[in-house]
Amino acid sequence: MQRREVLRTLAGAPAFLRQTAEKPNIVWLTGEDMGPALGCYGHPFMRTPNLDWLASQGVRFTQAFATAPVCSASRSAFMTGVYQTTTGTHHHRSHRRDGYQLPAGVKLVTDRLRERGYFTCNVREVAPGVGGTGKTDLNWDARKPFDGTHWNQRAKGQPFFAHINFQAPHKGPAFTLARRQKHLVDPKQLALPPYWPDHPVVRDEYANHLDAINLLDSQIGATLDALRRDGLLDSAIIVFFGDNGRCLIRGKQWLYDAGIHIPLIIRWPGGDARPGAVRDDLVLSLDSTATTLWLAGVPLPEKMDGRPLFGPLARRRDHTIHARDRCDMTLDRIRCVRTARYKYIRNFMPERPYTQFNNYIETSYPTLGVMKELHTQGKLNAAQSLFMADRKPDEEYYDLLEDPHEVNNLAGSAAHKAGMDRLRARLDAWIQATGDQGQHPERPEAAAL
Repeated sequence: MQRREVLRTLAGAPAFLRQTAEKPNIVWLTGEDMGPALGCYGHPFMRTPNLDWLASQGVRFTQAFATAPVCSASRSAFMTGVYQTTTGTHHHRSHRRDGYQLPAGVKLVTDRLRERGYFTCNVREVAPGVGGTGKTDLNWDARKPFDGTHWNQRAKGQPFFAHINFQAPHKGPAFTLARRQKHLVDPKQLALPPYWPDHPVVRDEYANHLDAINLLDSQIGATLDALRRDGLLDSAIIVFFGDNGRCLIRGKQWLYDAGIHIPLIIRWPGGDARPGAVRDDLVLSLDSTATTLWLAGVPLPEKMDGRPLFGPLARRRDHTIHARDRCDMTLDRIRCVRTARYKYIRNFMPERPYTQFNNYIETSYPTLGVMKELHTQGKLNAAQSLFMADRKPDEEYYDLLEDPHEVNNLAGSAAHKAGMDRLRARLDAWIQATGDQGQHPERPEAAAL
């Protein structure tokens, strides 16, 4: 270990690590394809008592965002704490067969924890019929990302890091299972965003997605019960967050808030995560990585884009940057800069419409079929027609306070030119400083799915 890394760790380590050699057990709970649609975030139709309890016992972050609006790129980032565009893992489901490895100085969070004596596990079952998917979905050849599949496989007295991934909000079998719950969201009661047409199919898809999040909450409850039975719940640090935004039209795969806004809750018994606290500062999923390493007393490497959310090393952000690249067979490159109030989006391939063919979207999003039909019939209004345009704008600029659904593009407004120029310059500087690899064409062998 380099001397400056040692000093950095000792200076910023949590007090309990400076006073004792005991390392905390840390549990990551991740939900796929979900925004902050939970009771504790104020959603009126959600039954999420377990996650609401977790928020009451920890800190709830209202402005947390993924670095990418799709799972493999986002996970490749938060599993290292480094932007996927820096590590060359930005294209969805890339590098599966070409032997690609991470750049020097970049490691999995589990590798860094393992080096400090942690047992790492990707948990598959916490109770009969309830557990994680074991999903990693990393865009490089990670030979051994975890040591095992359950915390009970660790050596006696060994601290553990457990990742439990829940698929329920992702399109698939859980959406059918979610409809079997006793209490279902009433589609007729939902307030729709202005970019969706008010149609029974659209309402049903939205309600089904919310039902799947309620199903996720019951699975979280079973996990908390398992930790309690093993005598771990009272002391374990628990971090819950989403991998990317909701899997609905204009959400997942896009850099609008619906595609990158995620829930983040951190429960740290006896620590600085004061029970019931709410923080509104801008946060990235990468900050969960840096926070985890800091809590475990692991030196924060020089190549780390995440920041600890607590302690003397914490630094609040005045903006965040996000990236979308190829998703499945759909080629695109989009970047955005987001502040607390404004968002700047640059479409590097504006000639490629939102509706360029994507098999996953075509077969899994019923709302798209409805919108295509209504568009053909001339029955979509201006906001609903945005997604059906023949091309995307070169640039987009939104006032998120006045326009939270991002339907009024201010890119041509003279009144907002100065603010847009500032965010444009920030993006240009970030692309240069981080070596954004989206500037370079993807090699055919890397794109093999």
